[in-house]
Amino acid sequence: MPLILVTGATGQVGRRFTARLLERRRPDTEVRVLVRDEERGAPLGALGARIAVGDLREEKDLRKAMEGVHAVVNIAAAFRGVPDEEAWAVNRDAAVALGRAAVEAGTSRFVQVSTNLVYGASRGRPLTEDDESVPGGPMWGAYPASKAEAERELLTLHRDHGLDLRIGSLAFVYGDGDPHLRNALRWAGNWAGNQRLALVHHADVSQALLRLLRAPGGTAGGSASGRRYNIVDDAPATAVELHRINGAAIPEGMGERTDDDPWFGITSNARLREELGWRPLYPTMWTARDAGAL
Repeated sequence: MPLILVTGATGQVGRRFTARLLERRRPDTEVRVLVRDEERGAPLGALGARIAVGDLREEKDLRKAMEGVHAVVNIAAAFRGVPDEEAWAVNRDAAVALGRAAVEAGTSRFVQVSTNLVYGASRGRPLTEDDESVPGGPMWGAYPASKAEAERELLTLHRDHGLDLRIGSLAFVYGDGDPHLRNALRWAGNWAGNQRLALVHHADVSQALLRLLRAPGGTAGGSASGRRYNIVDDAPATAVELHRINGAAIPEGMGERTDDDPWFGITSNARLREELGWRPLYPTMWTARDAGAL
């Protein structure tokens, strides 16, 4: 029976994806989640997941979790508010160790969940998957740097050792009751009114990751193996819109500020649409609002 391992399954993205994966899994498929806290994993267990308790950073826990696994979805991440060394340990070191364990175990699929922040500096246009990571920009730091390095090392495992790797690069994720959209006001309040944020709803993250997981692999034409896909909706939100959708007053002076780089952090979803047939259920945050999906 095929077995899928999900890491980071109790986080904001992971628990929503895992619930949808369990709901939509094929009858002959089982899902295992690696969690550090068994109690936090219990709601997923109640939905049918097999619980493995351990730390992704511990080799013995990692190898035990990998036993019998056919596919991996690595959502585990350390970002805001953690020390730099923890970000590197989780985002790069543990991800690469998981990739190596997948190669040794003969795992058929490996989905690495990344971030659009890995692109770094702006290019004056929407960023595409063929753009290299260029350190720089206001959001650069240990989180995007460690994620970018993990991508590079996992792609080396793909090229040199046959890891069937697919990378999903997430924009700013919101929806399904996640407070992320509200929390964005902490820093968007200092932006120019027309400064934009690239977004994607949790439901659209889940359907994209499911497509990456199920897409053909190998070396044949049309394979998703060894490719990155930007997961982002169709319409970035401005700072003014972020305040309006949250029912917050527009900060004084916002209209007088200027945005020096209107393309910073804006990514294209064309590859995901054209190669995997993905279409966002919520093309904008306003459609999610109208559907009651915030």
